[in-house]
Amino acid sequence: MKVGLISLALMLMVTTGLPAEGRAWFSFNEGILKAKKENKHIVIDFYTDWCGWCKKMDKDTFSAPTVEKYLFDNFVPIRINAENATEKLQFKGKTYTPVQLTRAFQVTGYPSIAFLTPGLDVVAVIPGYIEKDMFMNLLRYMISESYKSKMTLEEFLKKEAGQKKSNPLNK
Repeated sequence: MKVGLISLALMLMVTTGLPAEGRAWFSFNEGILKAKKENKHIVIDFYTDWCGWCKKMDKDTFSAPTVEKYLFDNFVPIRINAENATEKLQFKGKTYTPVQLTRAFQVTGYPSIAFLTPGLDVVAVIPGYIEKDMFMNLLRYMISESYKSKMTLEEFLKKEAGQKKSNPLNK
């Protein structure tokens, strides 16, 4: 029985790219439909199987309980294996493979995280490893829709810090 459970856990890790205990991210087509239906922002993780920083981000950022909860409660998280040349993805009336969509998003390194509005507009694509605290900052920035007023992340964080200082309940 133990061997069967270990095999299942390993199979889940290999097929999803996530630890078996983590929540499953959405496939691209399923996630896009869910985001439209629920009017939620989208986070796309462009990764490769060989990328060490992608694995580190899975383990240290995405799997952090506070990050995982906030991400799944407020966004539709989607994962794309950037080297998959066979799957068919539908985006804005066109069909792409993950390789083609990765190029369309101008991803040049891994991991890269794309943030999209519920209307499928790309707000930003951020290359490289993002530690959990900074990722939480980015998620809060997106949910606040501060990008609509052209507020920078730095300005958002200063404003957020000022609000915490002025509110005595945030001690």
